[in-house]
Amino acid sequence: MKLPDLKTIRLKGPDERLPYRLREPFMSGPELSLYRVLVELVEDRYVIFPKVGLNDIFFIVRPNENVHYFNKIFRKHVDFLLCEPKTLKPAFAVELVKASLKNEARAGDQFMKDLFLGAGLPLVQIPAGERYEIADLVDLFKQALVKVKDTGALRATDKSDSVPMCPVCGRMMVLRIHRDGENAGKKYYGCMDSPHCPGVVEIG
Repeated sequence: MKLPDLKTIRLKGPDERLPYRLREPFMSGPELSLYRVLVELVEDRYVIFPKVGLNDIFFIVRPNENVHYFNKIFRKHVDFLLCEPKTLKPAFAVELVKASLKNEARAGDQFMKDLFLGAGLPLVQIPAGERYEIADLVDLFKQALVKVKDTGALRATDKSDSVPMCPVCGRMMVLRIHRDGENAGKKYYGCMDSPHCPGVVEIG
C-alpha cells in the first residue's frame, strides 16, 4: 500500500486549523549532536529514546500521600533514555546539564540525581556543548553505573510499594476507602481520574 501523495491532500484553510503547529527543530543543536554520538557509542546494545517523560519512567509510592512529589516530575522529561533492545527495560538515562550559577538550576540538577539514584537507574549528566568525545562519555557512563552500585540503590520490588495502574485508562491509581455498602471501611485503589473514570482495584 502506497503512502498518499501530499500534493493531492486538501489542506485546511487558516481558519479551519486547530491552534497547534509542528515544533521545529525537535532537538536543539547540542541534543542532536549528543544523540549522534550516543548512537555511535551504544551501537545495537541499547535503543535510544529522546525526551521521555519522568512520569513514564517512575511511579510514586502512595501517591495520595505524596502529591508534592508528583508535582516535581509532572510535565518534566529526561533528554535520552537508553533501553535494553528485547525488553525495553530502562538501563541508563542521559541528561544534558547547562552551565549555570543559579541556585534553582543547581537544585533541579540535584533533584534529578536523587530521583534516579533512589530508583537504581544510572543517570549520566553531560555538560551541554556542540561536540562530544566518546571517550569522555564512556567515563561518565562508568561513573554513573558505579555510583548506583556503591549506594546499593535497587528498583522497587516490595509489593507494599507497588501501586497498580488503572485497568480502564492506564493512569495512576490512588488509595481510597469505601464509604458505604457492604465494603464500607475497606481500602481499595481508585483511578486518579475518578469520577470520570470508573477504574477500581480491590485490595485483598
